[in-house]
Amino acid sequence: MCTVEKRGNIFILTLTSTKENDEHRLNPTLITSIRSAINNIKSQSLSSPNSSYALITTATGKFFSNGLDLRWAQSSGDFVKNLHHMVESFKPLVADFLSLPMPTIAALNGHAAAAGFALALSHDYLLMRKDRGVLYMSEVDIGMTLPEYFNLLFREKAGWKARREILMRGRKLKGEEGMKLGVVDEIFESGEEVFERGVKLGEEFVKRNWNGEVYAEIRKGLYPELCQELGLGRKSLVVPRL
Repeated sequence: MCTVEKRGNIFILTLTSTKENDEHRLNPTLITSIRSAINNIKSQSLSSPNSSYALITTATGKFFSNGLDLRWAQSSGDFVKNLHHMVESFKPLVADFLSLPMPTIAALNGHAAAAGFALALSHDYLLMRKDRGVLYMSEVDIGMTLPEYFNLLFREKAGWKARREILMRGRKLKGEEGMKLGVVDEIFESGEEVFERGVKLGEEFVKRNWNGEVYAEIRKGLYPELCQELGLGRKSLVVPRL
């Protein structure tokens, strides 16, 4: 599940561990929980259009997210059908982050694999720790192709060399490697430092007092093919500040 804390104008979304799901695997229950939290955050921000906000997403335990919940997919015996359902359920969550009217920061406490990596990459900024945790797309190793919105997410957010290493070689990236390939923005010695930097960065954004809807439209303009695949429309806005 997940919780939301609000510190001033910074929302902190935390994926919380349970006995059944301590790796924050993305099953329908968790996806629904995150979407509900994001929709609530969006509603709060839009109700105060003259205020500026930021979002930090983090998690408890060793994992940020270990991807789609394959154990859940196997639970009813129709693995392929259940897997397809999760892939389709996860797609609007990516759209939620791409259209959120505020800067978004993924503060990774640990491993982010497959859909968990995609979840992190759906944010504007990705912060990671040096001492543990990897970024990993497992599909080439386990024999699965990527849904088109995954392809576009990596195509529009990562360079060719990074895509080749991550998607075609299944390379597990630690923080420093992620920075060299341009998918990680900053690295730190510990999870605490990652989170503290996320808060500081969020505070810097809030002070800029950007209009959230304008920010979201500029973001969508950077990823046109992805937004088209996600069904996100775009509009022109003028919100004078002077």
